[in-house]
Amino acid sequence: MAKVSGYLKSIPVDIGDRVREGQLLATLEIPEMDNDRTRAIAEVQAADADIMTAQQELRQANAAHELAHLSYTRINDVNTKEPGLVPAQEVDVIHSRDLEAEARLGAAQSKLQASQQHKDMALAAQARTETLYKYARITAPFDAVVTKRYANVGSMIQAGTASQTQAMPVVRLSQNSLLRLILPVPESAVPFIHDGASVRINVRTLGKTIAGRVIRFSKSLDMSTRTMITEVDVSNPDLVLVPGMYADVVLDTRAHANVLNVPIDAIQGNGDAAHVFVVDSSGVIHQASIKTGIQTPLRAEVVTGLNEGDTVIVGRLSALQDGQHVQPKVASFETNPDPKAGS
Repeated sequence: MAKVSGYLKSIPVDIGDRVREGQLLATLEIPEMDNDRTRAIAEVQAADADIMTAQQELRQANAAHELAHLSYTRINDVNTKEPGLVPAQEVDVIHSRDLEAEARLGAAQSKLQASQQHKDMALAAQARTETLYKYARITAPFDAVVTKRYANVGSMIQAGTASQTQAMPVVRLSQNSLLRLILPVPESAVPFIHDGASVRINVRTLGKTIAGRVIRFSKSLDMSTRTMITEVDVSNPDLVLVPGMYADVVLDTRAHANVLNVPIDAIQGNGDAAHVFVVDSSGVIHQASIKTGIQTPLRAEVVTGLNEGDTVIVGRLSALQDGQHVQPKVASFETNPDPKAGS
């Protein structure tokens, strides 16, 4: 927004332009401010003239005072050495002239000091005018992209003196080189959130995955959603990402390497009450109670209840019973589609 009011004289940027810090965005034409600058310069020049006049008057007053004081000193010395030689009235007149010259000297000194103070005030007024005049040039406060242009050449721009003002902005800038990703973390995962936690950001619109880290989090839950706001700073130097895009985030809370795991479709129940159906070498089904650990969307860690190499049934489990005879077939799926699930 503009700091001062004026007519838009030029605006060399438009939507989509990348601008650098300090780059000119727009120039305002403010005729009355040109007059203010001229007046401020004239006031400084007038103050300089007043100082020169006061200095001249001070020199004259100083010379007159020295002459009057010298005359009084000589007459007073003669009167002291030869009492009655000089009439007393004449001594008093010369003494009064000395005092009058001293008073004029003091007045001249005060006038010079006042002239110097007047110049300081004129210089301050000129500096203020020059500062306001600089606001006629609107520059970028940081490296950014112009996301909207509100005004054209000739538009009357009001001074934006406060955030809640109704004054029209000139342009809107967006600092797209560093974006902030906001994600609501469910309550169950809150204990595992810490600064520097790694995340994988999948931007479906672009078909790419970006690595990131947790930078900050609110340390409090939203009572309506039972989630905690967590933020990730995402570097975007080539401006491929656009503010407002949605992204899927994989937040790594825990990782166990080289663990026994089975597909989620093989498990019934959860936690300590979970079980799977195991097929022995004779093709007979046995129900095995297991204890699960960490899970991914596709697989679950088996802490106890199974051994490596056991054959488990995957798929529709509701019709299966202990003791049934089956002819098992190896299912074709990736043994470890999620690299964080272990093997």
